[in-house]
Amino acid sequence: MMRYFSRLILPAVILVAASCVPAKHFQEVRNDKIRAEQERDSLLINNKSLEVKLTELESAVLVMDQEIQRFIRDSTDRAFRLRSRTDELARVTRQLNDLQEAQEALVKGSARETTRLLQQLQETQKDLIAREDRLKEMERDLTQKEGVLERMADDLDARIARLTEVEAILARQDSLVHALHTKISSALRGFEGEGLSVYEKNGKVYVSLQERLLFPTGSTVVNPGGVNALKELGQVLEANPEINILIEGHTDDVPVVPGTRLQDNWDLSVLRATSIVRILLEDTDICQTRLMAGGRGEFMPLDENRTPEARSKNRRTEIILTPRLDELFSILDSN
Repeated sequence: MMRYFSRLILPAVILVAASCVPAKHFQEVRNDKIRAEQERDSLLINNKSLEVKLTELESAVLVMDQEIQRFIRDSTDRAFRLRSRTDELARVTRQLNDLQEAQEALVKGSARETTRLLQQLQETQKDLIAREDRLKEMERDLTQKEGVLERMADDLDARIARLTEVEAILARQDSLVHALHTKISSALRGFEGEGLSVYEKNGKVYVSLQERLLFPTGSTVVNPGGVNALKELGQVLEANPEINILIEGHTDDVPVVPGTRLQDNWDLSVLRATSIVRILLEDTDICQTRLMAGGRGEFMPLDENRTPEARSKNRRTEIILTPRLDELFSILDSN
């Protein structure tokens, strides 16, 4: 009977709710939600792209190092052969000198022997010239290989420098995240045990605030205790301008009360997030471009159960703090 009655009055309730919320305001809220989701997806894509590019840089460095080792081995082998050819050239030169001395000694000998020696001398000279040509060709090839090796070494040095710079930026960001975690934990220590927790995950700092710390049930107005906690957090965020701030509202799966200005849990989660944004901006110089507000409704629960305890966990607001990646994107774009 009650279900039948709900079906009868639901259209009327929706009509009343729609009349309470201006269409323009409703559209603005939806647009804010869409932008927040797009920016979140963009951050995830950028983060994945960074990981892929870093892996490509490391792979390229490994390939270049292997190529350099191969060129070093090849250059060493060619240098050894060059020394061997040089020794052989010296030996042939000595032979030539010996033949020339023999020729002079046999000038007075028989014409046949002189002719034979001359022929032998000519053949030796031709062989010597051919060996000299091959030696020069090997020298040119070795010089060319050395030039290639030098260019590859320079390229490898540049890649290593860029990789080192990326690693240094990532290390600084990790250090920044750890330091921010410590500062926020220290600033909000008085609220621990009252529905507030601070933790790190995937290079970000999460400040999770349960509904009981921030909002009365079904309300979008932050209570005094929650305002105090957010004021403390706002001071820390103001002092760290290199951090981007995402505020996500979460609800349980219980529908909103019919007849209110809220159409559904999407409305409730988004409006709670925007309420927190306004408190963080109040009495601080936080740049508004650093903040994003969005709602998740009931669709990202911490606990899938439908018990009162599980629903209480799911009714929360998460403030997600991420280091800005402008410097890292600049380095990657330069490639």
